[in-house]
Amino acid sequence: MSTQSTHTASTTLRDLGGLDNRPPLLGDSVLIMIDFQNTYRTGVMALDGAEEALAAGARLLERARAAGIPVIHVVNDGGEGTPYDIRAHIGAISDEVAPAEGEPVVVKQFPNAFHATELEKTLSGLGFGAGSGKDLVLAGFMTHMCITFTSEGAFTLGYRPTVVAEATATRALPAPDGTVLPASALQAAALTTIHDVFGLVVPGVDSLL
Repeated sequence: MSTQSTHTASTTLRDLGGLDNRPPLLGDSVLIMIDFQNTYRTGVMALDGAEEALAAGARLLERARAAGIPVIHVVNDGGEGTPYDIRAHIGAISDEVAPAEGEPVVVKQFPNAFHATELEKTLSGLGFGAGSGKDLVLAGFMTHMCITFTSEGAFTLGYRPTVVAEATATRALPAPDGTVLPASALQAAALTTIHDVFGLVVPGVDSLL
């Protein structure tokens, strides 16, 4: 007789804490576009699914602009000569999602876009300071790194972050035991971590009303 192992999902920390799991209305949110840099499209930091995620990010950005909501761009500055050199083409925001006139650009050097940056100050200037409970829609790169930790930062400051999954991407990485963790597995794990407590995760741009 064969046996099958069964796995039952436990309750999320969001559900345990009674947090609101209703997706936000895009028209009532602030869009934060995180690290949509050429860094992730080619070379050593190229991500699996980067082009598809970028296309989804462009659609999301178009919808946000049509809705007239605030849009904030975030870039990671790793310094001159690095893949994150924002002074060079490699580190620039991709043309498909380039900031429009009047859309602020926040420069960061840590995965959490709120840490040692002007992001919270920029949100406060829009009338949405820490503790406001404002809906923040997040998209960009990399899912397991800056998307996850910015979601945590937003949650900790009292915002309500939502990640648009199809507008994010990551890459395969070596696990501590030396095996290679596929990008798809890391993507799922990162989104699941966010979904457990830090924020909502919606599958696509069209999931936002």
